[in-house]
Amino acid sequence: MRVISMNLNGIRSATNKGFFSWLAKQNADVICLQEIRADKEFLQSKVFHPAGYHSYYACAEQKGYSGVAIYSKQQPDHIIENLGWHISDTEGRYLEVVFGKLHIASLYLPSGTSGEARQTIKFAFLDHYLSILKRQIKQSRSYILCGDWNIAHTKMDIKNWRSNQKNSGFLPEERAWLDAVFNEVGFIDAYRYFNPDKVEYTWWSNRGKAWENNTGWRIDYQVVTPDLADKIARTEIYRQEKFSDHAPLIVDYTLD
Repeated sequence: MRVISMNLNGIRSATNKGFFSWLAKQNADVICLQEIRADKEFLQSKVFHPAGYHSYYACAEQKGYSGVAIYSKQQPDHIIENLGWHISDTEGRYLEVVFGKLHIASLYLPSGTSGEARQTIKFAFLDHYLSILKRQIKQSRSYILCGDWNIAHTKMDIKNWRSNQKNSGFLPEERAWLDAVFNEVGFIDAYRYFNPDKVEYTWWSNRGKAWENNTGWRIDYQVVTPDLADKIARTEIYRQEKFSDHAPLIVDYTLD
């Protein structure tokens, strides 16, 4: 089973850069997208409903902002479009599909880079979401939580870690929150589990020549329940083409 996660930084822009042409060649079973930045009326276009897939969108109330999507070859048993938290539900930050006991979600955690007010919202979101993760881990179900988590976990996950320690996305409190997700709650970072020593990134600033110089951050994840750890067969961060300021994160699982 191939799962792809990707922050598009605008579905229009990614389309113009060839994202859907590339996607059609990947034979993915589930695709989780973030930062669609489009409303459902615009998304009626055929190009945004790839052939062979069931397409689901959770859009923000504010036009041109946030939004997540999931494309799935198999029709889900259930679809969950919210977390019961207004920032998630009004800003289109969560979408989940359920196949029996397997749950796959597309998540777009808030950024705090625009200022203190949004950082406060981000911390509140983290607190709320951690309580959800604690409930999920106790269920006899499997979870693959895909998306832009907007946090680089360790020094390995960010090129210029020294100069970013006071910046949103690499704050000690944010990194400690991921410590709790992985070490206390028990979820697993699929990429890091499979590549304990590999240094790669998934996001690059548009400033300067960050992409060309590979001055990046690894902030896009597939976070899984422990039962899926030994099912991780392959990971790839695809950089041969550039569709966004993020790169696609591809994980193959030995699951039907």
